[in-house]
Amino acid sequence: MMNTALLVIDVQMAFVHRDVTGAARSCPEASQNIGMLLSGARANGLPVIHVHHHSHEENSAFRAELSGSDVQPFAAPQKGEKVYVKHVNSSFIGTSLESDLRDAGINRLILCGGTANHCVETTTRMAGNLGFDAIYVGDAVWAYDANGIDGAVIPADTIHAVSMANLEGEFARVMMTKAVLEQL
Repeated sequence: MMNTALLVIDVQMAFVHRDVTGAARSCPEASQNIGMLLSGARANGLPVIHVHHHSHEENSAFRAELSGSDVQPFAAPQKGEKVYVKHVNSSFIGTSLESDLRDAGINRLILCGGTANHCVETTTRMAGNLGFDAIYVGDAVWAYDANGIDGAVIPADTIHAVSMANLEGEFARVMMTKAVLEQL
C-alpha cells in the first residue's frame, strides 16, 4: 500500500470516561483493532498520523484543559508520528493535513478512531471529496446511542451500520481490520 497513511482520529480519554458511565456503544473490539492497525502500519513503515480534538465548546469533555482531551495510552503517538489538533469534526478544517499529505505524496488514507458517525465519518467524507482513496475501517470505529429528533433512542449498532452504508462506494471503501492488515 504505497503512498498510504494510517489516520487515527480522536482516540481520547473523553470516550473512556463516557464508556465507564455505561453509555451504550457499538463495536467493543474497536480499540483492539485500532491497536492492531497501529502495529501493522508501524511494522510496514506506513506513516501514522494522529488527530486530536480540542473543542472550544464550553461543555465539551474534549476541551484542551480537561483530561478528556488526553490520548488513550494504547494510541499514543510515537516519535516521528505527526499529530494534528482540530477544533471541529473534520481533520482537514483548520489544519495543514491536506497540504502535508499531498506534499508527502500520500493519496490513500486508512481511517479509524472515534466516532463512526462524527469525526471519522466527517473526515472520511472530506477525504473522498478531496480525491483521496479513503478506506474507512468499519470495525475500528464505534458509535453511541443517540436520540432522534422525535425523541426515540437510535441504537449505537444502527448508527454504526448507517455510517458504513453512507460511506461505502460513495466517499470510501469500507473494510474490516483483518482485510486491511492483509493488504499492508
